[in-house]
Amino acid sequence: MDITLVFGYIGALLIGVVLGLVGGGGSILTVPVLVYLFGIAPVLATAYSLFIVGLSALFGAFQNMKKGLIDFKTAAIFSLPAFIAVYMTRKYLVPAIPDTIAEIGSFSLTKPIAIMLFFALIMFAAALAMIRDKCVGDDCHDENRTVEYNYPLILLEGSVVGVLTGIVGAGGGFLIIPALVLLAKLPMKKAVATSLLIIAIKSLIGFIGDVQNLEIDWTFLGFFTLLAVVGIFLGIFVNKWIPGEKLKKAFGWFVLIMAIYILYKELA
Repeated sequence: MDITLVFGYIGALLIGVVLGLVGGGGSILTVPVLVYLFGIAPVLATAYSLFIVGLSALFGAFQNMKKGLIDFKTAAIFSLPAFIAVYMTRKYLVPAIPDTIAEIGSFSLTKPIAIMLFFALIMFAAALAMIRDKCVGDDCHDENRTVEYNYPLILLEGSVVGVLTGIVGAGGGFLIIPALVLLAKLPMKKAVATSLLIIAIKSLIGFIGDVQNLEIDWTFLGFFTLLAVVGIFLGIFVNKWIPGEKLKKAFGWFVLIMAIYILYKELA
């Protein structure tokens, strides 16, 4: 087997381990692993990522359901516009992007390059959120805070997250969690747990839009996803000895470096 593919499958395992340890962020690695180690086209890679992220988050959501941490009403209010936005983005917006977007001198901005550049910007935002690692709101860890709903902003945020998820294939937890804390006044633990359910269903619905447009290699996708799920259980197991929160900043710096690498790779 090619050594690059070996590193790719190790990357699949690592994605799950990070999700199990940190509780999020691992999905941001999925597209770079698929594109640079397996040579998969960016559009197809974002589709695969939606399936991998969705199924992985679903495992985490089931664990949180058992603990009673998921606020289903908040998930429903946030999810409806997100579900519609991600499906429409994958079904209509992504296929509508022209193969060549612009010509700048000798540089041609193609659809694959544009998607990877946009993905790098999302990685920057995710990295900064993990590096800062600050509680959003003075009482965000108060488990007894009253849940309130800013409906217009929740609907708007859900739509924005749905479009971003549809374009780059990442879960968007770094956007969803602050929104749930600020706009629905959820305690941090419930916000993290509820976001996993939103990410899971939203990503899988987005993938349905791809099934109708793209040719899916189910054997490869199934094996890759299986490795990621195994990694999640490894991460949860190791998390007993290594606190995930302490790893979040370090992983944030790693994601930042990856974002810089993608920019260099696509623009060099």
